[in-house]
Amino acid sequence: MTAPPPDDCLAHNDWICGEYLSTRRQILLDAVLQHLTLTLASVALGLLIAVPLALLARLRGWTAGPVLGITTVLYTIPSLAMFSLLLPVYGLSATLVVVGLALYSLTLLVRNLLAGLNGVPVEAKEAARGMGYGPVRQLLTVELPLAVPAAMAGLRIATVSAVALTTVGAIVGYGGLGNLIYAGMNSFFKAQVLTASVLCVLLAVVFDLLLLGAERLLTPWRRAGRRGRVRARSAARDGQPAAATGRRA
Repeated sequence: MTAPPPDDCLAHNDWICGEYLSTRRQILLDAVLQHLTLTLASVALGLLIAVPLALLARLRGWTAGPVLGITTVLYTIPSLAMFSLLLPVYGLSATLVVVGLALYSLTLLVRNLLAGLNGVPVEAKEAARGMGYGPVRQLLTVELPLAVPAAMAGLRIATVSAVALTTVGAIVGYGGLGNLIYAGMNSFFKAQVLTASVLCVLLAVVFDLLLLGAERLLTPWRRAGRRGRVRARSAARDGQPAAATGRRA
């Protein structure tokens, strides 16, 4: 029996193997695309459900307890049990994974959006009413924009969690990179397990950075406020009044 060449990392079943990347490029690409599709679809569905629920809890205070309670209970259900409960309805399909992940995201999305809406300063709402804003206009132009930071924090956590939980979909054949991890663990294919796991981590980091950038774009007033505080601290260190920002004549 001829021994494999010293540089044949696939034959030696090494954890790090460049040959695996070059020979399985299309398989990896397909898995990444499926992972992205499942993640984005589940988060989008979660948002479509969470936003009306948060608004209902905000406008009808007595519903906040039941809404938060139900979404929290859904989050505590183990993933295998969740998929088993949904299996009679959706069968072994990608929809099963998307709906399951969307239900898991509700507690994070609803809770953070509601916290953001409840945290809007009373002065801002009174100013809007003083300017003649009706309830709907006040909600859309004042309360929701001011709730963006808290809502985006929940969205970031929900999205990163969805990237991780998508791998569990491998048990029904729709797990994106989780399919490769599951198959690699069964066959102890080290390069496949490590490569798919690293790609999952990279996807989570990319999503988090993109959402962080989106939050910064949606909240320009926060950057302006930070710049003002920096100028105030700098002026204080220089022994100048914080309000003295212009040149004297």
